[in-house]
Amino acid sequence: SISALKSAITVLSKHHSAGALVQMSRSNVLTIAASLGHALQRHASMLQGVLTPSELRAAAAFVQAPEDYFDATPTFRQSYAPQSGEIFGILRQMKDTFESNLSASQKEELANQKAYEDLKAAKEAEIAAGQQQLDTKTRELALTNEKNAQAKVDIEDTKASLSADEQFLMMLKEKCSLTDKEWEER
Repeated sequence: SISALKSAITVLSKHHSAGALVQMSRSNVLTIAASLGHALQRHASMLQGVLTPSELRAAAAFVQAPEDYFDATPTFRQSYAPQSGEIFGILRQMKDTFESNLSASQKEELANQKAYEDLKAAKEAEIAAGQQQLDTKTRELALTNEKNAQAKVDIEDTKASLSADEQFLMMLKEKCSLTDKEWEER
């Protein structure tokens, strides 16, 4: 984790000088090795592009045998700097990578949260508009049903009136025909 790398870097930076890692207590060296090993194992895919293969080998060698790592005689390539500097550099590089990834992840999370809030607000507005439309349509349906019921009553009244008018017309025609017959007989 980032905090473990920070503490390892803090311990190393206090003792960082030529051969200072060799002079550190055994428990500090083992703690640093354990932190480094855990970080290398847990974040191997993330460190693939950050650390070079030689840095990965050096870190793995340090994790495997932290006390023996500094006992070996330096090769031609290693003779210009103490090996603690290489481990210190690897840890610092890993910490920087983890911190930048954490920062990017936090920014992405904030952007995702904002997008979620915007989407939620838009969907809630859509739901409110849909509910309002549903209420309007329900009122329109109620008014239409009321008008339909009134129209049915009106049609029944009109049919009854028509029937009464037709009976009156039949009775009137009958009276007229009787009156016409009476007038003809006279």
